Parts: sequence; structure tokens; C-alpha cells
Amino acid sequence: MPIRTAKAEWEGTMQEGNGTMHLGIGDYPYSFKTRMDEKDLAHANPEELIAAAQAGCYSMALSARLNSHGFTPEKIETDCKVTLSMSGVGLKISRIMIITRAKVEGMDEASFKEHAAIAKDNCPVSMALAAVPIDLNAALME
Repeated sequence: MPIRTAKAEWEGTMQEGNGTMHLGIGDYPYSFKTRMDEKDLAHANPEELIAAAQAGCYSMALSARLNSHGFTPEKIETDCKVTLSMSGVGLKISRIMIITRAKVEGMDEASFKEHAAIAKDNCPVSMALAAVPIDLNAALME
């Protein structure tokens, strides 16, 4: 199995410094200011990368789960929200919300929700982030 890598460089203090996250697909500058600014869409941040990893991994896990039970999803759309908050020792990721919608021929809502919850619990990224509460809002598309 492949081993994926990333690298980060940081210069200066947490409040006034800046850094770059290096991924295989490119470099992403970030700073405390851009990390805390909800309107700054020009810079990546660690929480956004975690949200992307969770959404991508979960969508694949859900697809695999449905397929292994005789259902072929036509489409799965997953949004993920990662909440960063203050704790007694500084910042912490306090909650993850997965919002997924899928179009699956022949599946009822209750069965879909059950499969969606099992996929959440067994997704590799969810398991890696088990210390953080992960909520799920799953529904079938019309």
C-alpha cells in the first residue's frame, strides 16, 4: 500500500508567522490570520485539508459499502465541516460534521442511513480521527 507524505515549514511566532504546506500537488501558504479568517478562501489551512480528506475517504467508503450490499450509487456528494475551537491548552479540532447526499437506485432512506453510519465508522480517515466527535447527516437525493 502506498505511503503518502506532506511537509510543512513555519517561520516566526504562531500569531505573526507564516508557513507553507507542501503536498504532492502543490504548495499552500498559510498563517494564523488566514487560518482564523472564515472569509479567506485564497489560503489553505490544516482543518480544510482534514475536511477534504474526510469527505473524499468517506465518499469512497460509502460507495464500497453500498456496492458490497448490491447497490450501485449513481452519485455521492459529501461536504465536511471541521470545527476549530479554543481549549484549555490552545486550539483543538472539536467536531467534524459529514453531510452526504446520494442517488442510489432501489434503496430506501432507512437502509441508506444505516449503511451511511457504518461507512462513517469504518472509513480509514474517520478511524484516524476517532478522538474527535464525528456527526453524520445522510439522506438520499430525490
